Amino acid sequence: MQHFVQFSKQDKKLFFKTLQQRVNSYFRTNEIQKTANFKMYVKTASIFLAYFIPLFLVYFAQLSFGMNMLMYLIMGFAVSCVGFCIMHDANHGTYSKNKNINKLLGYSLNLIGGSSFTWKIQHNFLHHTYPNVYSLDEDIDDKPFLRLSPHGKLEKYHRFQHIYAFLLYSLATISWVFMKDFRQLREYNSDGMTERNGFDAKKETRVMIVSKAIYFFYMLVLPVLLGVAWSHVVLGFLLIHLLAGLFITVIFQLAHVVEGPEHLTVVNEEDFENTWAIHQLSTTANFSTKSRFVTWFAGGLNFQIEHHLFPHICHIHYPNIAKIVRETVKEFNLPYHEFEHLHSAVFSHIKMLKQFGNA
Repeated sequence: MQHFVQFSKQDKKLFFKTLQQRVNSYFRTNEIQKTANFKMYVKTASIFLAYFIPLFLVYFAQLSFGMNMLMYLIMGFAVSCVGFCIMHDANHGTYSKNKNINKLLGYSLNLIGGSSFTWKIQHNFLHHTYPNVYSLDEDIDDKPFLRLSPHGKLEKYHRFQHIYAFLLYSLATISWVFMKDFRQLREYNSDGMTERNGFDAKKETRVMIVSKAIYFFYMLVLPVLLGVAWSHVVLGFLLIHLLAGLFITVIFQLAHVVEGPEHLTVVNEEDFENTWAIHQLSTTANFSTKSRFVTWFAGGLNFQIEHHLFPHICHIHYPNIAKIVRETVKEFNLPYHEFEHLHSAVFSHIKMLKQFGNA
């Protein structure tokens, strides 16, 4: 069982209380709900159409090899958007006030081969509570051939990780679909985290097995039964996951494993000096927030600071509340890490990979 440390509860300058009051005032004054709006509904519909229309064309249109690969490429883009924009908000409970709608849309992750259950524990509980805390934040724990924290175990081959990391990133969702979800299910069930977070272990095990079976059937078996060449199906499946794995992993890495954010460890520590909110500021970075395309595609995760401070607000509102956050952080003289452009964040991530690999 993991040992969880505590954050300081003394916000002497009342930073987060002040920020919460200002953000809440913004929503009240403008008579806006913190959940999804009409733009978000249109966005959701467009993403699902971008996933299912190419899939049905592969099923029934008898396309050439090149056209089939194009359809799978579009699906890979859509899978990334489902992850960034739909299931992410739904599993945070921010898509709708209705818990059942959030639960249903949260299962969109299962629809594309993942597990909303394991994601909620890893992301909502571990990552959002302890970002960049080695041994508690699984996002930066030691990975096969990757060292994403200065506190991780250093191997000789890590000196080359800045060269091969992006290739491994592209394999991320393939790993999740076939191995990682099952491993996490077993670990969370065995150490009691499943029950502690309000889940039924037996139910979640059944849901994962059934949803995985459905996914593999409609992605790999059904198209072959409908006459699509098996080679097209296998290559298309790999193409989807190589693309989605690369996009999803890079976007999440740019928010924490870049220059600026701190990396901590729980070794010999009983608690942290900072409050939870200040810890989020210290360990998180924004990037490319002026780009409408990046904001749309990444589901507002380029506004990672706002997301970590207000994970229960739909991402569609992040650009507006970011102005309030920046002003308040500046007023309280606290850190606010940000990269103006996407490429500058990518270069910074590569620099950190090289640093962690040669430390």
